[in-house]
Amino acid sequence: MEAIETELAPLSLDVLALQEADEETRPHRRIFDVGQIAGTTGLDYAHTEARLRWGAESDGFLGTILFLHPRHVQSHADVIDLPGHCHRGAISVEIGSGPQPFRVVSMHLSLSQALRVVQMRIIGQYLRRRPSMQTVLLGDFNEWRPWGGLMFHKRIVGSRFQGPVLPTFPSRRPFLALDRILTDRQGAVNATQVIATAPIVAASDHLPLYGEVTIAGEDVQSIASPSGVV
Repeated sequence: MEAIETELAPLSLDVLALQEADEETRPHRRIFDVGQIAGTTGLDYAHTEARLRWGAESDGFLGTILFLHPRHVQSHADVIDLPGHCHRGAISVEIGSGPQPFRVVSMHLSLSQALRVVQMRIIGQYLRRRPSMQTVLLGDFNEWRPWGGLMFHKRIVGSRFQGPVLPTFPSRRPFLALDRILTDRQGAVNATQVIATAPIVAASDHLPLYGEVTIAGEDVQSIASPSGVV
């Protein structure tokens, strides 16, 4: 919690995505004070509807929690169950209903490559059922190969998602790019950097990934903090 307040809040974010931010095992109890995070960052907690949380004792869906700038008004939101030996999931939030709406999908995927392909296929099927709009995928993809493998193939997810590849794991000596910020608009993810301050390294085994995503000419700042920075 202290690392979020001191290291991430000053970045004036539009989107804050946390993974592993509830307890790992059922009933996935809350481990953060989301009201304090919202107050410190100036962002709105996106899971006020009970259906967007795993259960009554959770703050997010299987540890995935989104915060959004107040100017980004939610028009639709869903949680997406993903199969695996360990139950995984994603949350999708559609923002705005004007001429340039966009979607943010935050996720935590499997350690298994085969399961990641299946999970991304499910996300791709979900996206096909929703209205067409620029989509940002972010979170802990657990994909270590820079080229991304089959899970990012257009035939699997339905669109070509792109973004810089920067090592985020392990935090003390990162060499694996497990965490990504991707979008389906070429060259739209910019100014990407890994935050590796001493408080962050002490708080988590993943390093948060920060980037600016251009949506219809406007920069929307995003950050993925996949491992429950405390």
